[in-house]
Amino acid sequence: MTKAELREKIRNIVLDLKNKNPIHRSKFEEVNLFPEILPILVDLMTTDYEMFVEDVAWVAPRPSTFKIKLKNSQFFFLIFTEKSWIAQVEGKKYYLNNLPEAERASEGISRILKYGENTSDFEGETDLPAKGDFPNEPPTDNNAEEDLI
Repeated sequence: MTKAELREKIRNIVLDLKNKNPIHRSKFEEVNLFPEILPILVDLMTTDYEMFVEDVAWVAPRPSTFKIKLKNSQFFFLIFTEKSWIAQVEGKKYYLNNLPEAERASEGISRILKYGENTSDFEGETDLPAKGDFPNEPPTDNNAEEDLI
């Protein structure tokens, strides 16, 4: 076996291992383009993050900002800065190089995962009571309005 053949075999083995290793491949294109985000997602949501995440979108180039859309239609942002990553959950920023803040970010993500999906079929639907639903409400006289016209 020559040196060139040995190099080619090693190159093929490395490429096969790289493609088979689930840590390096994700179903989200942005995670594959920016592999630095993968350890952050794993730290915040465990290795099973793909079960909860619907989409990862790159929304701003500088500072690099990623919108993580969850399967229950909620979302949070991950922002890359020179010093660390920042998780923005429900408008609050958590600096992930600080362990207590990283834990609070995980708790915030857990909280928005508990919200569930928006089940409203109609836009603008509310849970407010309709007119006449209150027992002590005086009756309305629809004819009185017509008399004024």
